[in-house]
Amino acid sequence: MKNQDWEIPPNLQPDPDDYSFDLERALRAVVSLKTYIPSDAFTAESLGTERTGSGVVIRENGLVATIGYLITEAETIWITSSDGRAIPGHALAYDQETGFGLVQALGQLNLPALEMGDSDRLKVGDQVVFAAGGGKHHAVETRLVGRQEFAGYWEYVLDDALFTAPAHPFWGGGGLISTDGKLMGIGSLILQQGDGRGRRLDMNMGVPIGLLTPIMKDLLSYGRVNRPARPWLGMYATEADDTIVVGGLADNGPAEQAGVRMGDRILAVGGDDISDLAGLWRRVWAAGSAGAEVRLRLMRDKTPVALTVRSGDRTSFLKSPKVH
Repeated sequence: MKNQDWEIPPNLQPDPDDYSFDLERALRAVVSLKTYIPSDAFTAESLGTERTGSGVVIRENGLVATIGYLITEAETIWITSSDGRAIPGHALAYDQETGFGLVQALGQLNLPALEMGDSDRLKVGDQVVFAAGGGKHHAVETRLVGRQEFAGYWEYVLDDALFTAPAHPFWGGGGLISTDGKLMGIGSLILQQGDGRGRRLDMNMGVPIGLLTPIMKDLLSYGRVNRPARPWLGMYATEADDTIVVGGLADNGPAEQAGVRMGDRILAVGGDDISDLAGLWRRVWAAGSAGAEVRLRLMRDKTPVALTVRSGDRTSFLKSPKVH
């Protein structure tokens, strides 16, 4: 779906008269992103070779904050303003731990930058605007409905994720803007849950912008945070019926090479029993840095299996962006 082919229903769009700041100016800082990834890239099969989403200009020089999966292994990036101007961009950085990505415009965007706010002060019930690239017609007036831990199947945990509803249908890389006009988070996912009455509730999960500030200098200097990488197994796990199950494996990744199979139930890491997804990933990371050996106790069918996985650095499996 092309950016101009959709718009948020008018009753869900923010009304500029309801805000003390210049909403139209703030929304101009939210841009559309289109990325192209080589077909032989590590993430091409799982995330696709063409990805679309949004980003937020956070510096007047054209620095754009987005969600990292949009730009992972991107060979070509186009940044499009709400008035239709397209400028090439470069994938500057991607932080595996938070999920943030940074794109540098390779030309003059001539767009306002949105100031990063104090996301720690957001409280459940607070009103925010969730904006995708394209201006007011691509923005939703929403509220913070939760702040809590989030664990992803791809070896990812956020201690304090932001959850908003009603949900924005084009969430990836969108900006969460507070009532004082500051950037509070970047959209990552859409999630569904039941309300106990047979109805489905949709909400967005966002990454708090406060996690970007302490790592910004490293990302701009090195393209990643300047510390040893976490151990990565290349194992996709899910919670099912009070157990943790291996739902997929990265091709030729550490877990697959060690003999882990789809359908294995994960009972313990090292000497610690595992009861939830966040606990699994935290116990893996506690093994040390990338390259550390991770001992897994599994149940395969009805047979106990013990395996040792020599972990890797996830970044080493990815293609580096071309220097323009």
